[in-house]
Amino acid sequence: MATEQRIPLRERRPSTSAPIVDIVGSVGPAGISRPKHKRTYTGFGAGDVKSVEASIPEPQREAWTKHQVKGFTDADGFEKEVVRHVETSLARSLFNCDEGAAYSAAALAFRDRLITEWNKTQQRQTFSDTKRVYYLSLEFLMGRAFDNAILNLGLKDVAKEGLTELGFRIEDIIEQEHDAALGNGGLGRLAACFLDSLASLDYPAWGYGLRYRYGIFKQEIINGYQVEVPDYWLDFNPWEFPRHDVTVDIQFYGSVRKSQDENGKSVAHWEGGEIVTAVAYDVPIPGYATPSTNNLRLWSSKASSGEFDFQKFNNGEYESSVADQQRAETISAVLYPNDNLDRGKELRLKQQYFWVAASLHDIVRRFKKSKRQWSEFPDQVAIQLNDTHPTLAIVELQRILVDIEGLEWDAAWNIVTSTFGYTNHTVLPEALEKWPVGLFQHLLPRHLQIIYDINLFFLQSVEKKFPGDRDLLTRVSIIEESQPKMVRMAFLAIVGSHKVNGVAELHSDLIQTTIFRDFVSIFGADKFTNVTNGITPRRWLHQANPRLSELIASKAGGHDFLKDLTLLNKIEEYAGDKEFKKEWAEIKYANKVRLARYIKQTLDVTVNPAALFDVQVKRIHEYKRQQLNIFGVIHRYLTLKAMSPEERKKQQPRVSIFGGKAAPGYWMAKQIIHLINNVGAVVNKDADIGDLLKVIFLEDYNVSKAEMIIPASDLSEHISTAGTEASGTSNMKFVLNGGLIIGTCDGANIEITREIGQENIFLFGTLSEDVEELRHQHTYGSHNVDSNLTKVFEAIQNGTFGEPNDFGAMVAAVRDHGDYYLVSDDFQSYIDTQNMVDTEYRNQDEWVTKCIRSVARMGFFSSDRCINEYAEGIWNVEPLAVKN
Repeated sequence: MATEQRIPLRERRPSTSAPIVDIVGSVGPAGISRPKHKRTYTGFGAGDVKSVEASIPEPQREAWTKHQVKGFTDADGFEKEVVRHVETSLARSLFNCDEGAAYSAAALAFRDRLITEWNKTQQRQTFSDTKRVYYLSLEFLMGRAFDNAILNLGLKDVAKEGLTELGFRIEDIIEQEHDAALGNGGLGRLAACFLDSLASLDYPAWGYGLRYRYGIFKQEIINGYQVEVPDYWLDFNPWEFPRHDVTVDIQFYGSVRKSQDENGKSVAHWEGGEIVTAVAYDVPIPGYATPSTNNLRLWSSKASSGEFDFQKFNNGEYESSVADQQRAETISAVLYPNDNLDRGKELRLKQQYFWVAASLHDIVRRFKKSKRQWSEFPDQVAIQLNDTHPTLAIVELQRILVDIEGLEWDAAWNIVTSTFGYTNHTVLPEALEKWPVGLFQHLLPRHLQIIYDINLFFLQSVEKKFPGDRDLLTRVSIIEESQPKMVRMAFLAIVGSHKVNGVAELHSDLIQTTIFRDFVSIFGADKFTNVTNGITPRRWLHQANPRLSELIASKAGGHDFLKDLTLLNKIEEYAGDKEFKKEWAEIKYANKVRLARYIKQTLDVTVNPAALFDVQVKRIHEYKRQQLNIFGVIHRYLTLKAMSPEERKKQQPRVSIFGGKAAPGYWMAKQIIHLINNVGAVVNKDADIGDLLKVIFLEDYNVSKAEMIIPASDLSEHISTAGTEASGTSNMKFVLNGGLIIGTCDGANIEITREIGQENIFLFGTLSEDVEELRHQHTYGSHNVDSNLTKVFEAIQNGTFGEPNDFGAMVAAVRDHGDYYLVSDDFQSYIDTQNMVDTEYRNQDEWVTKCIRSVARMGFFSSDRCINEYAEGIWNVEPLAVKN
């Protein structure tokens, strides 16, 4: 056994040019390395504002009013602001103002214009002192802000004219903006659409989220593989305002001490641990055709003790002198850190608590300024939980009310349950968040105690209602008695909310009959409701497809349809009009040419705009079945290869376009991306096939790419296994832009079919009520893979599309492991329906008629309708009248 060697301590060598001094004793106060940060408060209550205003002397008020900022209204005023910002804010001139600088200056000019309305809106909401909605979402997939701002303000023509006179094309300037990297998929885009609608409909509302420094990630495709790199979207962001005076200290770890107050009441004290400071950043959200400009508040994390420890630095501990700041900053660094590791799980939970605790502190602070009784809290505050990520807000509000404000448990719990609404976004049991009890005990010890108490009182009420049903108690317990024990966040969200909603009729039915069936028995059906998702037509038609928007406006009597989407029905009478159809088709072709140009520029692949553009762009996930699509593409390729040249000439040319990100830890999804790219590498270079088939994967799919891709689609794929997609909103965007759908009877596809007519959609595949039976048969009975799919698998395993082992697991999931997502069961139906699409697309006249009719019947799917349903059925909130 080797003996441990002791390394002698290095002695400090005496300096030859300074006196030697024995340093004894401390040079600073014990236990303090740097000053503590102090919390500051902002804003006034309605009553405070009036008294402050009255105290301002008249001459000062006159001077202020005289010099108040007035926003520009014409091109000349806009140009003046742009030049001012170029020369002062950017310190540039006429000679070195490139497109990047022109974007920065134009964005700052419009930001200034927005701020005046934003300030007035916040003042109006404070003065009115009415109930506000707070929308908590871990994602807000906002897209570009510049184009949205100029459209919502009704000043796009002003911007276009002004930029042209200054020597720039508005399209080039819009392209300079980075997408805000605050989300990933439909959850975040829904939240963004809802913020747009809340502002456009004049509801007093705030969004609360996290300010991710690097987004989820920027996707690069290298040798066919997804590679994740940081998304440096914050290099220049004129659309946010740091509120360095709005900070909240957030506590983690530590322990809980119980004591008794003078009345003998038990009081909990959460002590010790680590403090991280949340700093607010505000983003204005302009409404369309209204001065209302709401607020999105994003929280950024920093070390509470400051970003730099001078003492450690002076002691030569250079790395650890910034360690506190680095550790704190990781909380708001990345959306959805990889949770395959335990440290990743802890960071995710830390992230969620940091965000909801800062948001609740802000909401409670704002309420307390009104000096109302706590019992009135639900009359002033409605908090909507967008999925389970913000569920800790329920526990945090209970902690604030009981531990800090001293309310009795039952009174506090009544306030909590009257305040929260919970939107569920998934029926997949594995997607419902659960956290290990041990992790909770370590990170949030007081919250775990509160969760246990909530669960105890809930289970006691269940036992009273259903005496002796032990199995029911086990099934509905917030604490899952597994190894290790887990906290079931969806169950906590249900118990702590007064309303639970699904996001499409099928989804809402499924959650009530499957995953939350027991809770319907306990609480009754009234607690559960449906609000089918919607999209904002301002961004997804007017902004993404301006020519189509103008064509519709010419027949619908103006742009009122952008505020009342049901007015689209006016264009149905033109579905047979030759001139209208011709212009419609020309707009679609122009959009396809634009996308084809982008594909050539980025991938160096030439695609024919006259081919059928078949698009599937969304998060990569097995339940969304991009694997079914690419297997179908391989089948098409093999079929074309087997034909004679004469037969091939009769086939419909097609471009299959994919896009979307796979979660960094989701290996199978990454392999699907790899297969798509490998198939493209073979097919796109095959001289026999030529333009008959091209396979494209567009990297780093985001909102601004969606605005280019969606208007160019002829057919879009929404082909999830029936009963797995909660709603989907991209299906609505594609139809609104004049494309048809191939899809399963899942999510909002069902309601889209009902609205637009079965003759205008291509449905295929298993129905949701048959899925479980088929899965059972696969596992316990016989499972024969479709013969055409077997040929696809043979081609993959023969190395046609690269190293066969790379895709072995994807093939085995279908062939050997029960085919959970029913790829084989639906394959022949999918192929037959795609053949039907080819046949119908050849009759372009009838195809265009179908597209026009579909758009005319899409009025139901506006996010404005959703928000009105939430406001009436869940939030009990009214719009705030705007006096111009």
